[in-house]
Amino acid sequence: MRRRALITGLAGLLLAAAPALAQQPVTVFAAASLTDALRDLGALWAARGNPAPRFSFAASSALARQIEQGAPADLFMSADEAWADYLQERRLLVEATRSSPIGNALVLVTPADAPRAVTLARGTDLLALLGPGRRIATGDPAHVPVGRYAQAALAWMGQWQAITPRLARADNVRAALLLVERGEVPFGIVYATDAAASPGVRVAGTFPAESHEAITYPFALTRRAEGNAQARALLAFLAGEEAAPTWRRFGFTRPQ
Repeated sequence: MRRRALITGLAGLLLAAAPALAQQPVTVFAAASLTDALRDLGALWAARGNPAPRFSFAASSALARQIEQGAPADLFMSADEAWADYLQERRLLVEATRSSPIGNALVLVTPADAPRAVTLARGTDLLALLGPGRRIATGDPAHVPVGRYAQAALAWMGQWQAITPRLARADNVRAALLLVERGEVPFGIVYATDAAASPGVRVAGTFPAESHEAITYPFALTRRAEGNAQARALLAFLAGEEAAPTWRRFGFTRPQ
């Protein structure tokens, strides 16, 4: 009798806990450039009666390596395809859930109090525009997606070798943007959406689309969340038509 009562009691506790477990917030690891739009979308998701998502924003490379080391992420939202490929090759993403619903552009920015217009074309001498001893900020090309795009664009212009020693290599795109906002560097290479979100910078020019690989953002469910219905629902929302107006409002585009 006592054993039956114990089993009945444990079953009751599990049933009582089930709704709470089903409503656990989803943990989203997302590229730093998605910060503002995702905060708005997270609030919209919560306003519909869902648990507010927990966001961790950083460079896609840092987040991917954290997931590889066992960090409890449910969704991964990268600023390039390469870091999603990295996790997919290690079977840490649910491949069938992966899509790339938004894109971006690459721009050259200046501090708001020192605006300039720069034509970004093959042969443009950025080194001369920098001036003696000055640097240009972007993400570290060794691992940060915006830095990789910047490297490709500078190589297309014929400027990579000249600019390399003058790079201020930031840990993520928002850190690069901050260097420009503070006037610590005269130029930065960031995403168009980050420039639009900052009153502290002005766009000096937009890099031609052909100067770098298309900037797309893959979203996917992590393997640990494969059976998590709440995570699947959030992913469908973020990649779907309901979220599209918010992405557009923050300047993100639909990939071609």
